[in-house]
Amino acid sequence: MLDLHCHILPGIDDGPPTMDDTLDLARAHVAAGTSLVVATSHVSWDHPDNGARLLGPLVELVRTRLAAAAIPLEIRTGAEVALTRVEALDDPELQALRLGGGPWLLLECPFTPSGAGFELVIDDLLARGHRLLLAHPERCPAFHREPALLERLVQRGILTSVTAGAFVGRFGSTVQEVATTFLRRGLVHSVASDAHDLTRRPPGIEEPLTRAGLDPQLVRWLGHDVPRAILDGTPVPFAPVPFDATPPRRGLRGRLRRAS
Repeated sequence: MLDLHCHILPGIDDGPPTMDDTLDLARAHVAAGTSLVVATSHVSWDHPDNGARLLGPLVELVRTRLAAAAIPLEIRTGAEVALTRVEALDDPELQALRLGGGPWLLLECPFTPSGAGFELVIDDLLARGHRLLLAHPERCPAFHREPALLERLVQRGILTSVTAGAFVGRFGSTVQEVATTFLRRGLVHSVASDAHDLTRRPPGIEEPLTRAGLDPQLVRWLGHDVPRAILDGTPVPFAPVPFDATPPRRGLRGRLRRAS
């Protein structure tokens, strides 16, 4: 698996506090079947010092320590850029924060109830030539309230990255329901761990998706094939199996379905 969203750099955000913790987390990634991670530390007003000048050298340091510890995990640069922070960053900085040096920028979905202003920021980024991957849309209240907003964004070529643990209830039943419904409606293009630690937010993509009952071909598409295309800047391959587009109509899933 190729993990495009994880917090593995030491002492930089809410991920591992020390280098030893980083190495333990890296070992857990490998044990979970991950061969490559993109270090997507938070770039937000909560972490105002985080930027390419700080993150790039830290990735190099971790890469050196991984090699010294004989941990077979490839690590690349990137960032999880907050919506509220992105407008203050110029294009060279945003380009340096793209995933693995490719054309895609990981944009953190807002946790606010309203999506007001979200599309304006998206419009600006697209006009500036950035290709956008939305992190954890299943946890974004605006998309719960207005799933048509996410559909409009996807129709414009924006991709999504859902957290693997969402499919097995790690963030509660509502988020699990939303993630499953988005998947069935073709609104999920990749899955990442969003790992922060070994227990509360652990590494792993394949195991949660398999436990959730996803077809093995779909698991590979979400966890390897699409991430590879994102890193390489190549066209996203078609899904190997059809999505189930008819989720149950009751409750939240019904509301999501009717919005289409």
